[in-house]
Amino acid sequence: MTSEDAAKSISARRSTKAVVACLVALAILTWLDLWSKDVAQASLSRAPLAPPSEVCVPDDSGRVFMQRMQTPAVVLVPGYLELRYAENCGAAFGVLDRGPAWMRLALFGPAALAATVGLLWLFVTGYGGRFFAISVPLIASGALGNLVDRFRLGYVIDFIRFHIRDSFVWPTFNVADS
Repeated sequence: MTSEDAAKSISARRSTKAVVACLVALAILTWLDLWSKDVAQASLSRAPLAPPSEVCVPDDSGRVFMQRMQTPAVVLVPGYLELRYAENCGAAFGVLDRGPAWMRLALFGPAALAATVGLLWLFVTGYGGRFFAISVPLIASGALGNLVDRFRLGYVIDFIRFHIRDSFVWPTFNVADS
């Protein structure tokens, strides 16, 4: 690497101001993600009458019971969009939702941290353009918010349900998944 190449790679790094803005946005967006899930939990569910079962552990028939009871959905666009409480023990589309808790944490925890660290490193080193720079705190905050949910609850709170008059139902998701 010549000194000219080194100068170009150093100049390609994002400014301190941009890095600080990214980290502040990451913190605020992670807080908003967790706040939205707390609001969804408080307004779209209630505590069960009986003590909750072990988190995300299937019973003898393979069914995983939610820790909280759903309350009626809040319909935003009739036949298409509603807010409905759900607990996701797995990853996207419920992958590994019936796997052991240790396996889910062993896979999803490092994956979320690696994605966050990797995206931040790419951001700092100047990779990508404006749209990439804007997407980094959005994606990383979702990964961190879901990771916090997994550690504090054992599952991720989802609450946005898109469907087309029950003929097509997209898996319930949260703001971070958007």
